[in-house]
Amino acid sequence: MTTESNSRILTERLTAERDAFLSQWARMVGTEVQGRLSTVELERELGELYDAVVAALTAGGLDGRGEHFREVRSLLIELSRNRARQGFTPTETARCVFALKEVLEPALAADENGARTYLQFARLLDDLGLLTTEAYVRTREEIISSQAEQLLELSTPVVQLWKGVVGVPLVGTLDSARTQVVMEKLLQNLVDSDSTHAIIDITGVPTVDTQVAQHLLKTVVAARMMGAQCIISGIRPQIAQTIVALGIEFGDIPTNASLSDALRRALKEIAQDAEDDVRGLL
Repeated sequence: MTTESNSRILTERLTAERDAFLSQWARMVGTEVQGRLSTVELERELGELYDAVVAALTAGGLDGRGEHFREVRSLLIELSRNRARQGFTPTETARCVFALKEVLEPALAADENGARTYLQFARLLDDLGLLTTEAYVRTREEIISSQAEQLLELSTPVVQLWKGVVGVPLVGTLDSARTQVVMEKLLQNLVDSDSTHAIIDITGVPTVDTQVAQHLLKTVVAARMMGAQCIISGIRPQIAQTIVALGIEFGDIPTNASLSDALRRALKEIAQDAEDDVRGLL
């Protein structure tokens, strides 16, 4: 029996027993998802996929890589993306496809010709199941990347400490990616708030090595180019000893042991600048 004949017989069987096959499929997948999807939503989703598969078989046979299966692939990618966002596992997602094989096996593999047709269709479903896994993994990677960016944003706040003074309280490790975020947020906040002083507080930074110092210096230089004076606060005794031992030099960048001392210094400088401006006008 030719592949075309197998495809025609399969299509006729799937069409004739659509409701029965679809009901069994939805029931089997529903057991897998354990109530995390509503019955109506699941039946609609699987119904669209079932009809798309039948239409593709009718249009071009069992070649799942053909253009006639484009709609099926689109539906599976969307299904996988939804499952990834809803917290399902890759196995649970792929089982949505593989369960159809279990539904069809008793009905299609009853004789030799039917078994041959079933095996061809099963291979097609295997390929479609792999497609769902690939789409699921890509979506999870996108979600993880997005969450990492959001956490990075949240972990680098820039706050207004006083009129003309902004603060950047750093907590955790300072790496290149985080330095870039700190720099961008600080520079934007300096413009938005029209501030002249910035305090970078490293009380929450566990260790300061040469790399961390370089990242801090980059941030300070960028702020100075915007016309803001920078102060580094939170220099604890252990941090100070490490900086000395490593030979790290902050140059003319003022440092303070605490945020309150740094704020006091910034306010004095602002007051002095204001006084100098008044004298300049007299």
